[in-house]
Amino acid sequence: MRELVFALDYEPGCNRVADALAEHPNARVRSLSLHATADRLWRVDHATGTPEALDAIEDAFLTSDYYADCLATEDCGATQTTRVLDRADDTLVLYSDWERTPACASVPHIARDHLGEGVLFETRHEGHHYTWRLIHSGEGNVAAFFDDLAAAVGESAQMEILRTADTTASMRESDGTQGALSPEQEAALRAAVEHGYYESPREVDVGELAEHLDVPRSTLTYRLRRAEEQLAKQYVAGSRVGEESSVSR
Repeated sequence: MRELVFALDYEPGCNRVADALAEHPNARVRSLSLHATADRLWRVDHATGTPEALDAIEDAFLTSDYYADCLATEDCGATQTTRVLDRADDTLVLYSDWERTPACASVPHIARDHLGEGVLFETRHEGHHYTWRLIHSGEGNVAAFFDDLAAAVGESAQMEILRTADTTASMRESDGTQGALSPEQEAALRAAVEHGYYESPREVDVGELAEHLDVPRSTLTYRLRRAEEQLAKQYVAGSRVGEESSVSR
Protein backbone atom coordinates (compact mmCIF):
# COMPACT_ATOMS: atom_id res chain seq x y z
CA MET A 1 0.00 0.00 0.00
CA ARG A 2 1.12 3.54 -0.74
CA GLU A 3 0.40 6.88 0.92
CA LEU A 4 0.00 10.27 -0.75
CA VAL A 5 -0.21 13.46 1.29
CA PHE A 6 -0.75 16.80 -0.40
CA ALA A 7 -2.28 20.16 0.36
CA LEU A 8 -4.42 22.67 -1.49
CA ASP A 9 -3.90 26.29 -0.45
CA TYR A 10 -7.06 28.07 -1.56
CA GLU A 11 -7.03 31.64 -2.73
CA PRO A 12 -9.48 33.89 -0.83
CA GLY A 13 -12.95 33.78 -2.31
CA CYS A 14 -12.50 30.38 -4.00
CA ASN A 15 -13.79 28.10 -1.25
CA ARG A 16 -16.34 29.25 1.33
CA VAL A 17 -15.31 26.70 3.95
CA ALA A 18 -11.68 27.79 3.61
CA ASP A 19 -12.71 31.44 3.90
CA ALA A 20 -14.74 30.72 7.05
CA LEU A 21 -11.79 28.89 8.60
CA ALA A 22 -9.38 31.69 7.65
CA GLU A 23 -11.57 34.15 9.52
CA HIS A 24 -11.35 31.90 12.61
CA PRO A 25 -7.69 30.69 12.76
CA ASN A 26 -8.23 28.37 15.74
CA ALA A 27 -11.04 26.43 14.05
CA ARG A 28 -10.42 23.06 12.37
CA VAL A 29 -12.37 20.60 10.24
CA ARG A 30 -11.32 16.97 9.83
CA SER A 31 -13.04 14.10 8.08
CA LEU A 32 -14.37 11.22 10.14
CA SER A 33 -15.47 9.27 7.07
CA LEU A 34 -15.21 9.92 3.32
CA HIS A 35 -16.37 7.62 0.52
CA ALA A 36 -16.88 8.00 -3.21
CA THR A 37 -18.45 5.93 -5.98
CA ALA A 38 -18.37 6.74 -9.69
CA ASP A 39 -21.33 9.11 -9.40
CA ARG A 40 -21.67 9.97 -5.68
CA LEU A 41 -19.68 11.22 -2.71
CA TRP A 42 -20.59 11.23 0.96
CA ARG A 43 -18.65 12.19 4.06
CA VAL A 44 -18.88 13.01 7.77
CA ASP A 45 -16.84 15.95 9.08
CA HIS A 46 -15.94 17.00 12.62
CA ALA A 47 -15.35 20.72 13.21
CA THR A 48 -13.95 22.37 16.34
CA GLY A 49 -13.82 26.03 17.29
CA THR A 50 -15.67 28.81 19.02
CA PRO A 51 -19.46 29.06 18.66
CA GLU A 52 -18.95 31.94 16.20
CA ALA A 53 -16.52 29.86 14.13
CA LEU A 54 -18.88 26.88 14.07
CA ASP A 55 -21.73 29.14 12.96
CA ALA A 56 -19.59 30.34 10.04
CA ILE A 57 -18.50 26.80 9.11
CA GLU A 58 -22.06 25.47 9.29
CA ASP A 59 -23.32 28.32 7.12
CA ALA A 60 -20.56 27.68 4.55
CA PHE A 61 -21.47 24.00 4.31
CA LEU A 62 -25.23 24.56 4.20
CA THR A 63 -25.49 27.56 1.86
CA SER A 64 -22.66 27.19 -0.67
CA ASP A 65 -23.76 27.34 -4.30
CA TYR A 66 -22.00 24.04 -4.88
CA TYR A 67 -20.50 21.46 -2.56
CA ALA A 68 -17.21 22.41 -0.90
CA ASP A 69 -15.36 19.37 -2.26
CA CYS A 70 -16.38 20.03 -5.86
CA LEU A 71 -13.51 21.67 -7.75
CA ALA A 72 -15.74 23.25 -10.39
CA THR A 73 -15.38 27.03 -10.38
CA GLU A 74 -19.06 27.57 -11.16
CA ASP A 75 -22.31 25.86 -10.20
CA CYS A 76 -21.94 22.41 -11.74
CA GLY A 77 -25.56 21.38 -11.20
CA ALA A 78 -24.79 18.66 -8.69
CA THR A 79 -27.47 17.63 -6.20
CA GLN A 80 -26.11 17.91 -2.67
CA THR A 81 -27.43 17.64 0.85
CA THR A 82 -25.73 18.59 4.11
CA ARG A 83 -27.19 17.87 7.54
CA VAL A 84 -26.04 18.65 11.07
CA LEU A 85 -25.63 15.42 13.01
CA ASP A 86 -24.43 16.95 16.28
CA ARG A 87 -23.71 20.40 17.67
CA ALA A 88 -22.17 21.51 20.97
CA ASP A 89 -20.49 24.72 22.12
CA ASP A 90 -17.13 23.78 20.59
CA THR A 91 -17.85 20.90 18.19
CA LEU A 92 -19.94 20.38 15.07
CA VAL A 93 -20.53 17.14 13.13
CA LEU A 94 -21.83 17.39 9.57
CA TYR A 95 -23.02 14.75 7.10
CA SER A 96 -22.79 15.61 3.40
CA ASP A 97 -23.90 13.69 0.32
CA TRP A 98 -23.82 14.75 -3.30
CA GLU A 99 -24.54 13.29 -6.72
CA ARG A 100 -22.12 14.47 -9.36
CA THR A 101 -22.78 15.67 -12.90
CA PRO A 102 -20.46 15.47 -15.94
CA ALA A 103 -19.18 18.96 -15.03
CA CYS A 104 -18.14 17.90 -11.51
CA ALA A 105 -14.58 17.24 -10.43
CA SER A 106 -13.32 16.33 -6.97
CA VAL A 107 -10.23 14.89 -5.33
CA PRO A 108 -11.91 11.52 -4.58
CA HIS A 109 -13.29 11.10 -8.10
CA ILE A 110 -10.00 12.04 -9.77
CA ALA A 111 -8.29 9.59 -7.40
CA ARG A 112 -10.73 6.83 -8.41
CA ASP A 113 -9.97 7.48 -12.06
CA HIS A 114 -6.20 7.10 -11.65
CA LEU A 115 -5.58 5.15 -8.43
CA GLY A 116 -8.45 2.65 -8.46
CA GLU A 117 -11.63 2.13 -6.46
CA GLY A 118 -10.10 1.08 -3.14
CA VAL A 119 -8.67 4.48 -2.16
CA LEU A 120 -9.01 5.62 1.47
CA PHE A 121 -9.26 9.33 2.23
CA GLU A 122 -8.50 11.49 5.27
CA THR A 123 -8.66 15.29 5.32
CA ARG A 124 -7.71 18.17 7.63
CA HIS A 125 -8.82 21.71 6.90
CA GLU A 126 -7.17 24.66 8.67
CA GLY A 127 -7.60 28.15 7.27
CA HIS A 128 -7.07 28.14 3.51
CA HIS A 129 -4.84 25.04 3.92
CA TYR A 130 -6.69 21.83 2.99
CA THR A 131 -4.59 18.67 3.54
CA TRP A 132 -5.47 15.34 1.95
CA ARG A 133 -4.05 11.93 2.90
CA LEU A 134 -4.75 9.08 0.47
CA ILE A 135 -4.00 5.38 0.92
CA HIS A 136 -4.04 3.35 -2.29
CA SER A 137 -2.81 0.05 -3.71
CA GLY A 138 0.23 1.58 -5.40
CA GLU A 139 -0.79 0.22 -8.80
CA GLY A 140 -2.32 3.43 -10.19
CA ASN A 141 -0.82 6.33 -12.13
CA VAL A 142 0.16 8.89 -9.48
CA ALA A 143 1.62 11.35 -11.99
CA ALA A 144 -1.61 11.38 -14.02
CA PHE A 145 -3.60 11.87 -10.82
CA PHE A 146 -1.62 14.98 -9.88
CA ASP A 147 -1.74 16.30 -13.46
CA ASP A 148 -5.54 16.02 -13.61
CA LEU A 149 -5.89 17.43 -10.09
CA ALA A 150 -3.75 20.46 -10.95
CA ALA A 151 -5.84 21.07 -14.07
CA ALA A 152 -9.09 20.82 -12.08
CA VAL A 153 -7.84 23.11 -9.30
CA GLY A 154 -6.59 25.69 -11.78
CA GLU A 155 -5.88 29.08 -10.25
CA SER A 156 -8.22 28.63 -7.29
CA ALA A 157 -5.51 27.01 -5.14
CA GLN A 158 -1.84 26.19 -4.98
CA MET A 159 -1.06 22.48 -4.75
CA GLU A 160 1.85 21.11 -2.71
CA ILE A 161 2.89 17.46 -2.50
CA LEU A 162 3.90 16.82 1.11
CA ARG A 163 4.72 13.11 1.15
CA THR A 164 4.62 9.96 -0.94
CA ALA A 165 5.63 6.84 0.94
CA ASP A 166 5.04 3.23 1.73
CA THR A 167 2.36 2.97 4.44
CA THR A 168 4.61 0.79 6.64
CA ALA A 169 7.13 3.63 6.89
CA SER A 170 4.32 6.11 7.53
CA MET A 171 3.01 3.99 10.39
CA ARG A 172 6.46 3.93 11.99
CA GLU A 173 6.60 7.72 11.69
CA SER A 174 3.19 8.16 13.32
CA ASP A 175 4.28 5.89 16.18
CA GLY A 176 7.31 8.09 16.78
CA THR A 177 9.73 5.23 16.11
CA GLN A 178 11.04 6.73 12.90
CA GLY A 179 10.58 9.76 10.73
CA ALA A 180 12.64 12.77 9.86
CA LEU A 181 10.88 16.00 9.10
CA SER A 182 10.09 16.66 5.47
CA PRO A 183 12.48 19.11 3.75
CA GLU A 184 9.74 21.76 3.78
CA GLN A 185 9.07 21.27 7.49
CA GLU A 186 12.77 21.37 8.33
CA ALA A 187 13.26 24.56 6.31
CA ALA A 188 10.31 26.20 8.04
CA LEU A 189 11.57 25.18 11.48
CA ARG A 190 15.12 26.38 10.80
CA ALA A 191 13.87 29.72 9.52
CA ALA A 192 11.62 30.09 12.55
CA VAL A 193 14.54 29.54 14.91
CA GLU A 194 16.96 31.74 12.96
CA HIS A 195 14.52 34.66 12.77
CA GLY A 196 13.47 34.55 16.42
CA TYR A 197 9.99 33.11 16.03
CA TYR A 198 10.50 30.99 19.16
CA GLU A 199 12.09 33.76 21.22
CA SER A 200 10.13 35.32 24.08
CA PRO A 201 8.96 37.83 23.10
CA ARG A 202 8.89 36.80 19.45
CA GLU A 203 11.13 38.77 17.10
CA VAL A 204 9.00 37.89 14.07
CA ASP A 205 5.41 36.75 13.62
CA VAL A 206 4.22 33.99 11.32
CA GLY A 207 3.07 36.45 8.66
CA GLU A 208 6.50 38.08 8.44
CA LEU A 209 8.19 34.69 8.41
CA ALA A 210 5.89 33.52 5.60
CA GLU A 211 6.83 36.59 3.55
CA HIS A 212 10.51 35.86 4.08
CA LEU A 213 10.08 32.26 2.90
CA ASP A 214 7.72 33.34 0.09
CA VAL A 215 5.01 30.85 1.05
CA PRO A 216 1.38 31.40 2.04
CA ARG A 217 0.85 32.07 5.74
CA SER A 218 -1.46 29.07 6.05
CA THR A 219 1.17 26.79 4.47
CA LEU A 220 3.87 27.94 6.88
CA THR A 221 1.52 27.58 9.85
CA TYR A 222 0.71 24.03 8.77
CA ARG A 223 4.38 23.08 8.31
CA LEU A 224 5.38 24.45 11.71
CA ARG A 225 2.46 22.79 13.47
CA ARG A 226 3.16 19.40 11.90
CA ALA A 227 6.90 19.70 12.63
CA GLU A 228 6.23 20.64 16.26
CA GLU A 229 3.75 17.75 16.57
CA GLN A 230 6.24 15.23 15.18
CA LEU A 231 9.10 16.46 17.35
CA ALA A 232 6.89 16.40 20.44
CA LYS A 233 5.82 12.81 19.72
CA GLN A 234 9.42 11.75 19.15
CA TYR A 235 10.46 13.39 22.43
CA VAL A 236 7.72 11.64 24.39
CA ALA A 237 8.50 8.30 22.70
CA GLY A 238 12.19 8.74 23.55
CA SER A 239 11.36 9.59 27.16
CA ARG A 240 9.29 6.43 27.48
CA VAL A 241 12.15 4.33 26.11
CA GLY A 242 14.50 5.93 28.64
CA GLU A 243 12.10 5.26 31.52
CA GLU A 244 11.68 1.63 30.48
CA SER A 245 15.47 1.20 30.28
CA SER A 246 15.88 2.63 33.78
CA VAL A 247 13.21 0.30 35.15
CA SER A 248 14.80 -2.74 33.46
CA ARG A 249 18.10 -2.02 35.19
